Amino acid sequence: MSKSIKAAMLSALVFPGVGHFYLKKHIPGIVLAGTALASLYFVISRMVEKALGIAEQIQRGEVPLDIAIITELVSRQPTGTEAGLLDFAWTVLVISWLIGIADSYRVGRVQGKFDVADG
Repeated sequence: MSKSIKAAMLSALVFPGVGHFYLKKHIPGIVLAGTALASLYFVISRMVEKALGIAEQIQRGEVPLDIAIITELVSRQPTGTEAGLLDFAWTVLVISWLIGIADSYRVGRVQGKFDVADG
């Protein structure tokens, strides 16, 4: 398997930026991984906040311990600014993942051409 395919697969299946680290392109790898981690952290922290809020409501007796009611509370979509921020975070995560795949493939192809020319 060529370097470009390995790098693209690492970026696709592991995490954005991993393909760049494989190709020894650390700065782009750090940028992609950092961007993806920041957006993923934002999304996960909002999910945990929501879960903790529902758990507190259950403990205080405001929400009965009924799976249908809890499921409805969990599935409520955020509104307003919160929804926009979550959409933005998901978009940044997906775009960084796609850029990681495409760019690690491109960089691997360029490095492969130099490897063939040197060999």
